[in-house]
Amino acid sequence: MHANGGNVAHKLLLLTRENDKYRQLLAQQSLFDLEIVEDITDHIGDRPDNSISDNIHQADIWLAEPHLAAAMLPHATKLKWIQSTFAGVDALMKPSLPHDYLLTNIRGVFGPLMSEYVFGYLLSNYRQHAQYTQQQHLQLWQPGQYRTLQGLQLLILGTGSIAQHLARTAHHFGMIVSGLNRQGALVNDFDRIDTIDKLADYIPVADVIVSVLPNTPHTTHVLNAANLCLLKPDAMLFNIGRGNAIDLAALQTELTLCPQRRAIVDVFEQEPLPANHPLWHCDNVTITPHIAAPSFPQQVVQIFTENYCLWQQSKPLQYIVDANQGY
Repeated sequence: MHANGGNVAHKLLLLTRENDKYRQLLAQQSLFDLEIVEDITDHIGDRPDNSISDNIHQADIWLAEPHLAAAMLPHATKLKWIQSTFAGVDALMKPSLPHDYLLTNIRGVFGPLMSEYVFGYLLSNYRQHAQYTQQQHLQLWQPGQYRTLQGLQLLILGTGSIAQHLARTAHHFGMIVSGLNRQGALVNDFDRIDTIDKLADYIPVADVIVSVLPNTPHTTHVLNAANLCLLKPDAMLFNIGRGNAIDLAALQTELTLCPQRRAIVDVFEQEPLPANHPLWHCDNVTITPHIAAPSFPQQVVQIFTENYCLWQQSKPLQYIVDANQGY
C-alpha cells in the first residue's frame, strides 16, 4: 500500500464520519498499488464547486457513506467504483445522480445483529421481562401467564441474507417461518415462500411480522391501512429494513385500536423521527434510532479488502448493487 504520493494504480477516497478509524484499519491490510486519500466531511454538501477537493476529482475508488458520496458524485471525474460502508444505498439511487460506476454495499454481516435486535425484544415481550421487573420493585412474587415462541408463526418480508439468518434463529426457538419476496423464488431456511403480493393472505395468521425490505418504489407503504387492519389483536410488528415500508399513520391507527399489539420500529421515512410525531407517545410502540445493525468499520474493511483483491484481478466483486432495482 502506498500511504502517500508516488505512482500508484488507484486512489482510494475515504468519505466517512470515521476516516481516522478506516485509515488505521486499511493500513493493516496488504493493499498494493493503492493510495489512501480522504476528504473533510463537515459541511460537505454546502461547498461551492471551486472548493471541491482534488482528491474527489482524482480518486477512482471511494469507500464512502452513501449520503456523503451522493453530495460529491456530480464532481467525480475518475470514479470507477464505490464501496458503500452501509447496506442501504438509497441516497445514491436518485435518478438525478450519475450511475456510471460500479457500486457495492455491505452484506452478510447484519444477520446476527438483526437477530439480536429482533429476538431481544421478542423474548422480552413473550417472557414478560417488564412485568417481572415491576413486580420485583413491589416485592411481589406472582407468576405471570407463561408464553413461548414455540409454534408461533413468523412472517418475514424479504428473503435475503438478513432474513435467512432470522429464519434460522427462529427455527432454534421452534417457530414456523414464512418468507415473501417479489417473485416467490425459493430460498433455504424458510418453511414457506410466497410472493409479496400475497401479503394479505399471510398477515392474519402471523404472530410476528418482520420487514427487512429495501427501499424501492415497489416497497413503499407495503404495510398500509388495507393490510395492517388484518393484524392479529396481539401481533408484534418489526420494521428493521427501510422506513418507507410502513404507512405510519395507518400503523398508529391499528395500534390504537388494539393496545395488545406491539410495534418495534428502527427505521423511518424521515430520520430522525420528528419530535412532534404522535408515535412517540404510543405505549405499545418501541422506537429506536436506526441502530438495529450498525456497520462496524472492521467488517467494512474486511469486505472492502476482499473486493479490492478481486478488483486488482479484474474479477467480479461481491455484493454489487443493481441500480435498476436499488439493492
